[in-house]
Amino acid sequence: MYVVGEEEIEALAQVIRSGKLFRYGEGESECDRFERRYAEYLGVDHTALTVSGTYALSAAMIAVGLGPGDEVLIPAHTYMATATAVLTTGAIPVIVDVDESITISPEAIEAAIGPRTKAIVPVHIWGAACDMNAIMEIAERRGLTVIEDACQGVGGGYEGKMFGSIGHIGAFSFNYFKNMTSGEGGGISTSDEELAKRARCAIDPCHFYWTGREDGMKPFAGNGGRASELQGAMLNVQLDRLGGMIAKMRAQKKKIVAATSRLDNLGLKLSPTHSPDHDCSAHVMYLMPTAEQAQTFVKVFPAVIAGKTGRHTYTEWDQVLMGIGAAHPAMNPYNHPDNAECRTEYSKDMCARSLDILNRTVMVPTSPTDTDAETDGIIHNIEMAARVALDGMSADDVELRPTGSFDPQKFDMSTKDETAEAT
Repeated sequence: MYVVGEEEIEALAQVIRSGKLFRYGEGESECDRFERRYAEYLGVDHTALTVSGTYALSAAMIAVGLGPGDEVLIPAHTYMATATAVLTTGAIPVIVDVDESITISPEAIEAAIGPRTKAIVPVHIWGAACDMNAIMEIAERRGLTVIEDACQGVGGGYEGKMFGSIGHIGAFSFNYFKNMTSGEGGGISTSDEELAKRARCAIDPCHFYWTGREDGMKPFAGNGGRASELQGAMLNVQLDRLGGMIAKMRAQKKKIVAATSRLDNLGLKLSPTHSPDHDCSAHVMYLMPTAEQAQTFVKVFPAVIAGKTGRHTYTEWDQVLMGIGAAHPAMNPYNHPDNAECRTEYSKDMCARSLDILNRTVMVPTSPTDTDAETDGIIHNIEMAARVALDGMSADDVELRPTGSFDPQKFDMSTKDETAEAT
C-alpha cells in the first residue's frame, strides 16, 4: 500500500451511509463505475472486478476454456497463485525458465511447447515487463492463448500498451501490496466479449440473474467471487491516484539508474528490461556476479534478493511439487485420466538457470512517497553496498543514509521459519 488517505475514507463512508454495499441494483454502482473507468484506462472493452488476484487468474483461465488434458506454460518465478489457478481449471502447469529480466524467457517458451500446450502465462513480476512482442509472436505462430498475469503490474505497460491489454485476457490484483489497493481485490481485462461473459460467469454464476439472461451464453456453475461496493468505491479513488504515483516511481527509477550505471566498472550490472519507459518501475534490479556477492550487498544495504521471496519461486510451491492440486483426490488434476500424458513431474532443480539468476538478482524498491533526499540516500547506499560486495571495501567503513520507509522483511522470505517469525 503506497498512498491511502481521507478521500478513500470518505468514499467508503459514503457507501456505508447509503446502505448499498451490494454491487447490483438501480443505476451505476461503484463497481460498475470502476470497471468502466478501468477499461478506458487500460484501453480494453471489458473489465470485471472480483475478490482477489488469484480469483481473477482463475476466472481468466476458465474463460479461455482451459481444462483437463491441457498444459499451461508459466514462469519459474511468479507468485504461486499463477500455478494454483491453472490447477483450479483441471489443467496442468508446466514450469519454464525466466531470463535475466526475471520474466519468462521466450526461448524457454519455444523449447517447452508440446502437443498438449494450450496457453502461456507471461507474468509482469515485480512490475517488470515481459518481452510481449516475442511472446505474442510465438503464441500466434503456435496457436496458443496468452493469459497476461498483471497482478504485480498495475499501472504499467509495454511499448505504449497497458499491461492486461496485450494478451487475449489479463488478470490484476488489488491487494494490500499492489500499486492500487482495496485491501484485497482483483479484476480481469479483455477486448473479447465472449471471454468477458465467461469470466463474469466464473466470478459470479448468478451474474446473469442480476443483469439479465442473454441468448447464446449458457451459464455454468462455479464459486462466487464478486466484489463489494466497498472495494469499488476505494478503487475509484485509488485509480485517480495511480497515474501520478507511477510517474513518480518512474522518475525515481530513472534517477537511480542514471546515477548507478557508472558502477558497472565494479561489476554492478543493471538487469535487462524490456520496456523501462512504460513498465511499473516498482524496482531497480541489479544482476550480481555471484549469489554470495548478492547476499553481501543486502547485508550492507537491506534490499531484496529475488530468489529469497518465498512463494514467488517454484521451489516453494508445495501443492504443485507434491501433486496436490485439489482438496479431494477425485478432483485432483494430477490424478485425472485426461492428464495422463501431460508433464506432471517436477523437481526443485528443474529450472537451475532460473535459480542462479534469481539468487544473483538484487531488487531495490521505489516508492512514490520517497523524497529527493531519500532517493539520494538510496543511490548512496547502493554504491556503498556495491563497493563492499564487489570492490573489497570494508563494511565497517560504510555509513548509510536514510532511505524512506521501505521494509525489506515484507519481501524477504528466505525460509518458512523466517517468514513465521516476521509475521
